[in-house]
Amino acid sequence: MNKKQKTMLGRIILAFIIYIFANVGEHSGVLERFPGIWPKLLIFLVPYLIIGWDIIYKAARGIVNGQVFDENFLMTIATFGAFGVREYSEAVAVMLFYQVGELFQNYAVNRSRQSISAMMDICPEYANIEEDGQLKQVDPDDVAVGDIIVIKAGERIPLDGVVISGESMVDTSALTGESVPRAAREGTEVISGCVNGGGLLKVKVTKEFEDSTVARILELVENASSKKAKVENFITRFARYYTPVVVIAAVLLAVIPPLALGQGFGSWIQRACIFLVISCPCALVISVPLSFFGGIGAASKKGVLVKGSNFLEALAEMDTIVFDKTGTLTKGEFKVTKLHPVGMSGDELLELAALAENYSNHPIAASLKEAYAKETDVNRLGETEEISGHGVKTVIDGKPVLAGNGKLMEQAGIAYETCADAGTVIYVARDGKFAGSVLISDTIKKETFEAIRSLKSVGVRRTIMLTGDRKEVGEAVAREIGLDGVYTELLPADKVEKVETLLKSMNEGRKLAFVGDGINDAPVLTRADIGIAMGSMGSDAAIEAADVVLMDDNPAKIASVVKIARKTLKIVKQNIVFALAVKALVLILGAVGMANMWEAVFADVGVSVIAILNAMRALKTED
Repeated sequence: MNKKQKTMLGRIILAFIIYIFANVGEHSGVLERFPGIWPKLLIFLVPYLIIGWDIIYKAARGIVNGQVFDENFLMTIATFGAFGVREYSEAVAVMLFYQVGELFQNYAVNRSRQSISAMMDICPEYANIEEDGQLKQVDPDDVAVGDIIVIKAGERIPLDGVVISGESMVDTSALTGESVPRAAREGTEVISGCVNGGGLLKVKVTKEFEDSTVARILELVENASSKKAKVENFITRFARYYTPVVVIAAVLLAVIPPLALGQGFGSWIQRACIFLVISCPCALVISVPLSFFGGIGAASKKGVLVKGSNFLEALAEMDTIVFDKTGTLTKGEFKVTKLHPVGMSGDELLELAALAENYSNHPIAASLKEAYAKETDVNRLGETEEISGHGVKTVIDGKPVLAGNGKLMEQAGIAYETCADAGTVIYVARDGKFAGSVLISDTIKKETFEAIRSLKSVGVRRTIMLTGDRKEVGEAVAREIGLDGVYTELLPADKVEKVETLLKSMNEGRKLAFVGDGINDAPVLTRADIGIAMGSMGSDAAIEAADVVLMDDNPAKIASVVKIARKTLKIVKQNIVFALAVKALVLILGAVGMANMWEAVFADVGVSVIAILNAMRALKTED
């Protein structure tokens, strides 16, 4: 409980004690010994002002600023009216219990904020730079790309970079929701906001602070509350018109029946006050955004950032999800997966291919050299020529060697055995004879299989993949994963066009999500109903364009967030129906004189507390 809440609790306790003594004095006849109404009025005014002065002040300020019709105005007018008809005890009770409800509401909101505001603690306060053998603490903003920073055990990593020295376990739970630390050693990429475990790490900075992971997260969190769901916007508009209507209705209730029936104004003013207390819309105005805030908080505990409640609402309505392939469903790490040697051993074939690609910086060449894992003797290499779109022509140990695609073999007139496996195939020939083929393919993330199963289990109707890869590769991956459809050999513009076609085929009220990680995915992320980006390894452009960010690049978490979104929307609808139903019933009873001020307090504060308790269920995550 924060300082402000403790102060309010103290005011409530003090006002309640004085209120109890005033009631005892009233019912024991002590106050009757003093003539007139002023002693009784003054005694009840003391607890009323202790507990309600800020509500009266806010109401007055609202009137001055032209924002008359809010809950502070309703409470002030209703309690003033109760004093006017000498219902002093009820007036204090209304304000007292209203403030109890407000205290409970503030506590609930703070509780909801904790899961998100905890992320604000990931912001590092300093970075360690080594100067003259001593560590100097500097502002992370002052560290440039390429600088070497030192992270001691227990310290938060201030900037994104690559480990150049040291070994440790890194706690990524604040960003990814994962409780198991990750190993960090030389060559490992580390991201800002994580906590270094037991070892000392030296890290070469790869991004300035304003472009770092932690800076992007903080910006996303700060902007999340500004994007409201349709139902939230409806409640805001509803309250804007609803409050003036009930105030006018209360005035008419206080004036027209006494004039029409020739009765006294006292009982009808009391009914109007009851009407105003009942009509306060705080149960809706608070519980609906609180529910969405809780849902966003629950998602953040899972390591998923949702940029606004409108996107949480859209996730609840999603029935089609479209994936990019490389880096999203697959690791984006090309590995040598098969060797098909002809007339030599597999090791000899791999050696020929790796030597041939020695001077190339292409990812395929890097995969071959990584698989070979031996130091290259450049003295064995002769003249090397790279043939664009075909491969490499070189000399190894005095013999001509070709390494490339089928076009290179055909161009050289070499008969070769076609490899039908899915992936990139490197055909190798030595001294004019076919030597075999090397298959290089991307590996599917182990989480991908779980992701597709989980999405199907939560009712996602279609799972589709879009890729720029060859048809054979794309279809093989889609079959292995168990997708419903795949579109291959697509350019970025083709992906947008394909998503637009899928959107046209959607049922009314259903949503389509696209999941991607690359800069070329930014246009299609923007075009989809919900854009989902990989936050750890994804490009800045993709993260900026997306509506939802998976901080640990695990697609299996999408199904969890869909469940959170549906649970949140269900809670919101429950609160709306419950609050409106209770208020409508008690409003009718109050208008006909069958509800007293205590029942009005329940219809306001009681309904609010129940709705807030229900809203807080959105904070709980499903395992």
